Amino acid sequence: MSKNKTTAVLSETAINKLPYRPCVGLLVLNTKGEVFVAQRNDMRSEAWQMPQGGIDKGEAPRDAALRELEEEIGTADAEILAESADWHSYDLPRELVGRLWKGRYRGQTQKWFALRLRGGDETINIETEHPEFSAWKWVGIGEVAEFAVPFKRDLYRKIIEEFRHLAA
Repeated sequence: MSKNKTTAVLSETAINKLPYRPCVGLLVLNTKGEVFVAQRNDMRSEAWQMPQGGIDKGEAPRDAALRELEEEIGTADAEILAESADWHSYDLPRELVGRLWKGRYRGQTQKWFALRLRGGDETINIETEHPEFSAWKWVGIGEVAEFAVPFKRDLYRKIIEEFRHLAA
């Protein structure tokens, strides 16, 4: 096994001792009830995701959601429609644990928010100060999970079921 922290694969025991990174996730809807998904600019695969990001120390999840909206898709022109009833967690694949977030987390625990974009497509700008996405599109709510990386699909299905009524 390599001793380089960026490529080390941690043991199952070591991974199980790691905490989850506290985050928010954003299911952003347009006026047609379609969901915003974006392609990460640091991935080679065709996996798409909904916006998400860490909660800063002392920051409320709702505030983090609005901050992440602006940081990731360049707009604050949205209203929060709902907040997930529970926190949802997912584990990273074992080979990624030592590579992401300096190996400090086993995955993420997320509070999800459904938001409705008030403006049109012209309000979205993924060319932010620190861009995370290379492309974006709207998809039907039933299609979101199939665009995601495999380790996030179950989580996405739970979020979609909780917020599906908002897309109607």
